[in-house]
Amino acid sequence: MKKILALMVALSAISVAALSAQAKTILTLWTFNELHAQYYQESAAAWNKANPSRQINLKAEVFPYDDMHNKLLIALQSGSGAPDIADVEISKFPNYLKGDIQLVPLDDLLNPIRKQFVQARLDIYGKDGKTYGMCFHVGAAVMYYNMDIMKAAGVDVEKIDTWDDYVKAGLQVKAKTGKPMATIETTDQWSYWPLISQQKSDYTDKNGNVTIDNEINVKTLQFLNDMIYKQKIAVPAPGGFHHAEEYYGFMNDGGAGSIWMPMWYMGRFTDYMADLKGKIAIRPMPRWTKGGNRSAGMGGTGTVVTKQSKAIDLAKQFTVYAKGSKEGNIAIWKLLGFDPIRWDVWSDPAMNEPNKFTQFFQNKNIFQTLLQVKDEIVPVNVNERMVRVIDQIRQKTFVQVLQENSKGAAQALKEAAVEAKK
Repeated sequence: MKKILALMVALSAISVAALSAQAKTILTLWTFNELHAQYYQESAAAWNKANPSRQINLKAEVFPYDDMHNKLLIALQSGSGAPDIADVEISKFPNYLKGDIQLVPLDDLLNPIRKQFVQARLDIYGKDGKTYGMCFHVGAAVMYYNMDIMKAAGVDVEKIDTWDDYVKAGLQVKAKTGKPMATIETTDQWSYWPLISQQKSDYTDKNGNVTIDNEINVKTLQFLNDMIYKQKIAVPAPGGFHHAEEYYGFMNDGGAGSIWMPMWYMGRFTDYMADLKGKIAIRPMPRWTKGGNRSAGMGGTGTVVTKQSKAIDLAKQFTVYAKGSKEGNIAIWKLLGFDPIRWDVWSDPAMNEPNKFTQFFQNKNIFQTLLQVKDEIVPVNVNERMVRVIDQIRQKTFVQVLQENSKGAAQALKEAAVEAKK
């Protein structure tokens, strides 16, 4: 009799487990980044803990960058084979907003909490007043100062308010230490794009018209050229861009006094420039004019829900939970080191708990810097023409103007505009 009872209990437990497994809704997710996939799995576990009656079984797959974007586009265009949820990198996003959009708007869930977000980071994944993607981070551009070099040059970074102030400080750094104040990318866009965005300019306008050769953009590219070849307070980034191995070595050895990059660049310091631990201070970027913007939102990955999902409502709820909830945004900082798009968490005590970022940089409160500039970040114009412009300036324009100094800013940008319009 005891054996029968034990068997009945065991069968009952198996049945409960089977029912529990059946109760979990399978959601498929495609991404091009292994760290993103790990984050989503953590989010799924947190979701299941908080929502016992709406359990999910998240099946995340990681593909090479181009393969994933091409595979997703084909699946959406053919009407079959797409996942429930997918990551789409910002420069690829315009390809998914053409014609009959096969993504699901998230506005019904976002509208009640929309005021808690840096609006620009929602706008970049929208069209015709609808929001189709959720970003991981603000990507707020900031200035990273090597305080050992600043101290040796007698420069007070708190007094650097405008780009004119920055140039003056750079001249002092060069005179006192012999080191350049800055490095400028010649094969990528992170030295240039934030500076025009600060001035409410862009590669294209809101209607997708190419504007790369406008007056602001020409002036700004010439400004970078002057820093290198006229004032001689900057140098082309070793390796061409701020992610080159040569560059990491150069900066790790105290090669330059500062660099402006998005907040997500913090991880490059911690992972590749370990000797700078305790030496780097994060501050707002200089402005162009009194009262001007001191930051810009750069880069991004929009997470989308596809119309092919058989559980659209649940997929939407999970996506907004993972990337839009307070818990999710705090986890984005703790797990990925990104500056989350909900500004209301920046002052949360959890954001100041010790981690490898708080221990590396001089700032006692990294997010206090972001709170100062949260209303000074304007959206970039994401469209197909933007992608063409980026290709032109990265492959040709920057090399001509910033690396070779073989062509003037106005002429080089005019040529880039002509090519991008083809």
